[in-house]
Amino acid sequence: MNPALTLYRWLTRLLEPLAPRLLDARVRRGKEDDARVDERLGYPGARRPEGELIWLHGVSVGEALSLLPVVEHLRKTRPDLGVLVTTGTVTSAEVMAGRLPKGVIHQYAPVDAPGVAARFLDYWRPSLAIFVESELWPNLLIEARRRGVKTALVSARVTDKTVQGWRRFPGAARELLAGFDLMLPQDQASAERLASLGARVDDHVNLKLAGGPLPHDTAAFSRLSAAIGDRPVVAAVSTHEGEEIAIVRALDRLTDRLCLILLPRHPERGVAIAEALARDGYSYAVRSRGQTVTAGTDIYVADTLNEMGLILRLADVVVMGGSFAPALGAPPVGGHNPLEPARLGKPTVTGPDASNWAAVTEGLAAAGGLQIVAGPWDLADAVGPLLADPAAARAMGERARRAAAEASNDLERLWDALQPLLPPAPTRSRR
Repeated sequence: MNPALTLYRWLTRLLEPLAPRLLDARVRRGKEDDARVDERLGYPGARRPEGELIWLHGVSVGEALSLLPVVEHLRKTRPDLGVLVTTGTVTSAEVMAGRLPKGVIHQYAPVDAPGVAARFLDYWRPSLAIFVESELWPNLLIEARRRGVKTALVSARVTDKTVQGWRRFPGAARELLAGFDLMLPQDQASAERLASLGARVDDHVNLKLAGGPLPHDTAAFSRLSAAIGDRPVVAAVSTHEGEEIAIVRALDRLTDRLCLILLPRHPERGVAIAEALARDGYSYAVRSRGQTVTAGTDIYVADTLNEMGLILRLADVVVMGGSFAPALGAPPVGGHNPLEPARLGKPTVTGPDASNWAAVTEGLAAAGGLQIVAGPWDLADAVGPLLADPAAARAMGERARRAAAEASNDLERLWDALQPLLPPAPTRSRR
């Protein structure tokens, strides 16, 4: 074993007894789930199903959501396989609770300590582990390979910062990367960065391009749609701190009949958003408080989880959050997935910061299904004409839908690549 990996294993084994104390501190700060914190130490919170099991891991919300099409495809085509999904954050666990298919198990990911990793793997005994992040957890990977678990790194976005970090330990990076049975980063740039570390790259797959329209509660849609009536709706989704008020003020000069829905990326920020709206004198309602839209409601704060599909369906025009931070003097966020409104045929406007979705954003814009503006101050000029001309808005949304459909074949490519790593399907007995 590479000396750097040996040292890492020795240090993490030495520090492992401190893990419960560190996790308890994170619980007090709201960073861990008190009821399930033992899962982070490798203790199971659910019963393992009989038979072969596939383990999929995505650290946070974005990675976890990108796994859903794979999970659904596994359940549909290989119902004989158990499926375990792990994530690392409280928010991602809450999202997965409402989105995973019936029978799929969710657990919090174990911390990367030798004993914890061994405990987790000895209980769950996966046949294949699929990782969708670029962070490499040495103990988990080493212990998995010792047990004969096949491993795949898929849809990973590898940045220059990640590469520079691993270049301090080139031998360790090369050894860890060489152990993967399949490597499919999400784009050519990531592939080249992995190759520079000594990895064998098989192809590239971007799972964030896969999947269909987001689900929604039809009864909730009917209730909200009736409450809004015939007012035009703009939905600003996946917004971050500072963006909400900037968007509200930018759209303030549009029609008084406008219903603006704010869906923050982090729902717990709903209280702060409501306070800011109250200070500015806006009439608002907050979904998490059970309030609904009335004729006098200017803004609806949709501070709840798993309702993106609902809010997008209500919208006549969508504004993508996470894209205006640099224009407002804040650190860049990198944007969020513009394919979510595109799959529902929604005309969309985004800010200039879309580095995490550059290729997708450029493709949708080139197809005429997405408009990029320099800052929130330009939103009224972009959104106003779309609200005034519903036919033009529908045409723009349809262009977005077609472009999204053309970008969604990565799931089939991944499925084909995974076939040699999956356990053999059971043979049907002949009568």
